[in-house]
Amino acid sequence: MERTIIDRYGRVHNYLRISLTDNCNLRCFYCMPEEEYHFTPAPQLMQTDEIEELAKIFVSLGVNKIRLTGGEPLVRKDADKIILSLSKLPVKLTLTTNGSRLHEFVDVLKEANIRSLNISLDTLQSEKFQLITRRDQFQKVYDNIQLLLKKNFHVKVNMVVMNGLNDNEINDFVEWTKDQPVHVRFIEFMPFTGNRWTSNKVFTMQQMLDVIKEKYEVVRLQDEKHDTAKGYKVPGHQGTFSVISTMSDNFCGNCNRMRLTADGKMKNCLFSKEDTDLLSALRNGEDVAPLIY
Repeated sequence: MERTIIDRYGRVHNYLRISLTDNCNLRCFYCMPEEEYHFTPAPQLMQTDEIEELAKIFVSLGVNKIRLTGGEPLVRKDADKIILSLSKLPVKLTLTTNGSRLHEFVDVLKEANIRSLNISLDTLQSEKFQLITRRDQFQKVYDNIQLLLKKNFHVKVNMVVMNGLNDNEINDFVEWTKDQPVHVRFIEFMPFTGNRWTSNKVFTMQQMLDVIKEKYEVVRLQDEKHDTAKGYKVPGHQGTFSVISTMSDNFCGNCNRMRLTADGKMKNCLFSKEDTDLLSALRNGEDVAPLIY
């Protein structure tokens, strides 16, 4: 009998996001605003075998998709080992990255059969990239995107749209989808502790669509069941674009995600104030499965 993870709202959770680290080699002001950031000490992080063991437990409970995130997942020294170990599980394995180290991992991604990944890029302007991230890495990230496209990876580019900062680049990103099969995802700026969020930075989905429709004819695409993004395409363009309306039109009612933090705590929601410490239970030899479902 197959086991499934069903929450009290009747939602089946079969998608696990695993944070490999809270460390990052960029310092985006909306994500990690302090230059001197206190990262989790290495002994408190899940180790490679612990990540694999916990992932196997989730898979035994019905998880069939795993996404690796951070921080920046590829700054972990053992990221390649983690990716290859999880690739042996019967799941769709994907990755979200800032793209700065992808050139070092192309062969690993191929071996792990990861053919689709999300790359964060909030601007196509080098100077603005440095303003947002406090790092001079734009060309490296852009070149790595081109490298993956050349090698026929399915590339989704995540752009967090911020009013007054990069909203004037929305159509530049849509134009990018014309001649290359890149899939842009515009994301509404969202609040969390420490990211200096204010409501006047939000540029809503409707505002984005209004800007795009001033220049382009767009066609609404059919979304899959648990898609958080609402998809669109400009006729004749190779790629597509979509909008993730985290603020103006949330998608909580259809959520199938669980999150495992880098120190092994399970959260059912990005904004959840409660978590369950799976890593301590695993290290203590306890049965972890009942803590999950």
